[in-house]
Amino acid sequence: MGLDIHIGTDNYNEIFSPDYFDKETGYLSKHRLSRTFCNFMCRQNVVSHESELEQIGTITGIDISPLYEMENYPDPETIEFFLEKANSEEERQSILTKTEANKEKLKGNIDLVKQTIDNLIKKLNSIPNLANLLKQTDFDTLDNQMYFSNFQTDKGQGYIDNNFGQDLRNFSRFLEYAKSKGSSTVWFNYG
Repeated sequence: MGLDIHIGTDNYNEIFSPDYFDKETGYLSKHRLSRTFCNFMCRQNVVSHESELEQIGTITGIDISPLYEMENYPDPETIEFFLEKANSEEERQSILTKTEANKEKLKGNIDLVKQTIDNLIKKLNSIPNLANLLKQTDFDTLDNQMYFSNFQTDKGQGYIDNNFGQDLRNFSRFLEYAKSKGSSTVWFNYG
């Protein structure tokens, strides 16, 4: 077992209706992000060098901050944990205030996130050797030579063995689908 990443939306029930999970619709294989993408998003907290996402932002000239901001949406279970550990009413109020500020900051971010992902796809389609442009690391949990290779080709099965290009295309397809169902705010859930 390992940590997975999912995209949360402000209208969960409309997005994740029973037909969403039906194999006939194929939404899961078209929208799911791989465990490697989860590791990719978490690298900023794991490595001492500039994370691969930050390097890709520099290489492409694209502001990747909307993706990192998606990690700041307050998960109800995490909030409850911190509220239980709070030592005073003032500390609890501070937690709730920060929670609301984080929610407000992300409100209506779907278009910005979609634009960021689509711009990355467009720029990276023209870079044939992305893996070779990234800094070598002794802590290569992503298997850079595999994950960042063949950007234009879907190598996985929608989750297993996805490469970076497939994950970004799945991400973009999910955002398009979510918008068509009325979503306006998206964030990352880990679990």
